[in-house]
Amino acid sequence: MSVKKYTAAAGGWGSLASTAKHLLHSENLAKNVRNLLKTNQDHGFDCPGCAWGEEDKNERFRFCENGAKAVNWEATSRRLTPEFFADYSVAALRKQSDYYLEDQGRLSEPMVYNAETDKYQVISWDKAFALIAQHLNALENPNQAEFYTSGRASNEAAFLYQLFVRKFGTNNFPDCSNMCHEASGYALGQALGVGKGTVTMEDFEHTDAIFIFGQNPGTNHPRMLHTLNHATQRGASIVSFNTLKERGLQRFANPQSAAHMVLGGATKLSSQYFTPNLGGDMAAVRGMVKILLDRHEQALLNNEQVFDVDFIAEHTSGSDSYLVQVKQTPWDLIVQQSGLSKEQIRTAADIYQKAKRVIITWAMGVTQHKHSVATIHELTNLQLLFANVGKQGAGLCPVRGHSNVQGDRTMGINEKPNKVLLESIEKTFNFRPSAQIGHNAVQAVEAMLRGDSKVFIGLGGNFVAAMPDTEITRQAMSQCDLTVNIATKLNRTHLYPGKSALILPCLGRTDIDLQAGKSQKITVEDSFSMVHASQGVVESDTRQMRSEPAIVAGMAQATLGNTPVNWLDLINDYDLIRDLISATIPGFTDMNKRLASPGGFYLGNAAAQRRWNSSDNKAQFHSFPLPEAIVPESQRALTKNRIFVLQTLRSHDQYNTTIYGFSDRYRGLSGDRNIVMLNDEDISALGLSCGDKVDIEALWGDDVIRKVTNFTVIGYDIPCGNAAAYYPETNPLVALGNYGDFTFTPNSKSIAIVISAAENPEQQRII
Repeated sequence: MSVKKYTAAAGGWGSLASTAKHLLHSENLAKNVRNLLKTNQDHGFDCPGCAWGEEDKNERFRFCENGAKAVNWEATSRRLTPEFFADYSVAALRKQSDYYLEDQGRLSEPMVYNAETDKYQVISWDKAFALIAQHLNALENPNQAEFYTSGRASNEAAFLYQLFVRKFGTNNFPDCSNMCHEASGYALGQALGVGKGTVTMEDFEHTDAIFIFGQNPGTNHPRMLHTLNHATQRGASIVSFNTLKERGLQRFANPQSAAHMVLGGATKLSSQYFTPNLGGDMAAVRGMVKILLDRHEQALLNNEQVFDVDFIAEHTSGSDSYLVQVKQTPWDLIVQQSGLSKEQIRTAADIYQKAKRVIITWAMGVTQHKHSVATIHELTNLQLLFANVGKQGAGLCPVRGHSNVQGDRTMGINEKPNKVLLESIEKTFNFRPSAQIGHNAVQAVEAMLRGDSKVFIGLGGNFVAAMPDTEITRQAMSQCDLTVNIATKLNRTHLYPGKSALILPCLGRTDIDLQAGKSQKITVEDSFSMVHASQGVVESDTRQMRSEPAIVAGMAQATLGNTPVNWLDLINDYDLIRDLISATIPGFTDMNKRLASPGGFYLGNAAAQRRWNSSDNKAQFHSFPLPEAIVPESQRALTKNRIFVLQTLRSHDQYNTTIYGFSDRYRGLSGDRNIVMLNDEDISALGLSCGDKVDIEALWGDDVIRKVTNFTVIGYDIPCGNAAAYYPETNPLVALGNYGDFTFTPNSKSIAIVISAAENPEQQRII
């Protein structure tokens, strides 16, 4: 384990060196250089990484360091062959790291699990589809199957998938949105009538201030740093609220800037950087509003105003009850819960009030708490008080993770389909889909665990590694009669097969998708509701891989026959799929024609036009009290030891559950992933030293012991009482029932834990 403080800016030469390292590791250097030059370009492919949008600039390089890692990881020349699976049992593979599993290369042939030998072996595509159809059609009812979707799936694959599943008869659509931005869609849908962000990339060119909550863009969506860099250089203020001090929110050296690269320059990004307690963002914003409300009431005495009273009167409802809630919130609770002083909160309020146009952005540091919906309403309320929704340079911006997680929802991957979607499906395809609410991700695990759900099909992703309560999720998966995983690489989920199991190898974004002799393109939707085409351009060794749309069509054809469409005919030309999307999904009229425009097309956002599709046709203020405590008394009563609040997070060499390596460069850490970051004062108070081994146990209150052992203590710039560690290694600490109000999203950013010296410490030297 190496700990060495990183003193350079984010980006810069460090990013270039890392990109070169991963290019070489792909063992596909020449082709991947060409791939990178086509990443996020017109007539190229969409990066398989994050969902950040494209600036309207003609740039030769439109990829970031972590995008380069994703491309090189997918476009490796290594292939997993049947011989590999003949050599290794599932039990043997379980002993390997997540990094090792994916580093073996691309899956190349369909594989079926043999329980007698505990090994996977080759199966033909036709037999694989027949096995799926046999299990699905043997179920007592369609709700005994779970159909998971990863945010990597294209619009075309997702649309066919939801059509197949709804014709089959269920809305069981657990998906990755359930684990991340469910709270964003829920809260924004309530408040504004649209469950998506209201800003476009162009808005960042006109904003006066950007308030960032619960994000680490330097690691999780590095292309955002270019946008922040440009905003700062033209004079916008950036105010960051993030529990850890992260280099990507402090300084950035643009690898495409000659001045930065040659002269060693960098841009200071955050004019103010606040480190609230985990779960304290709502309290911090409540404090800002409380200060601004006092100023507004004083201004009214002089016939002036701080809030935009005309906008509030014309466009909103519920402001009076919300402001009463603000007045009733005591300052001692705000300060205690936020971890910030009143003076710090006043500084943030000053910057906000001075700015005429404000964008608020957030990510999973906000959405993975019990009170996440209330927090997002608090952010929205602040924007509504100042009319910072529906005008240029202002708005609300949830920053999504996977590159098409928003698009999958737009296509209908939703366990709670709305009436408009169901009626449109009925009109287009002449059958009435079920309106019964299906299972989200947590409910899917619970149903599999009970034995109610017997088939699991995963369109991408790594469900077992991504979900909380790791051992329980593994048990639930293993109890299924059939598990099917559509994937580019071997991952942890494949090692917990049902009684029968399939691994189906699919093409990736970088691969050329040939159907009926013609190269096909797919589409994705970014965080800004822009839909654009993606098409692999470099030849690769695809062997028996099939595209995701082709695999979905094959399953549907085997299960349903030619109803409600001729599935296999659609695969010959994806334009035919897009014609059906145009006829079914609002906003996609003339989809094929509109895709011809450079950069694709904008779906629009009613709230951005100040059209409120809410219950009263107004933007709605929603009022919530602050939580009584981030760790409730019921959990505090479980121990007399000191309690910490833990968040799980990514390293810099990671995207979701994919581990590219063991370097967390910006945090100065490398060589080990079983670490826990604590404040130096907390380390001393526990009688520990940096480098000591500890066991971490979660407090929940049921009969399950949730514990990880032999984690190395690392001192870090984090507020006292808070802790941070990597996932999926610490997912076993998150109880399946520990989820957000209204959302079922795991509370992975507010886990009550106790830390103790390791019972059986493994020695490790800290360099």
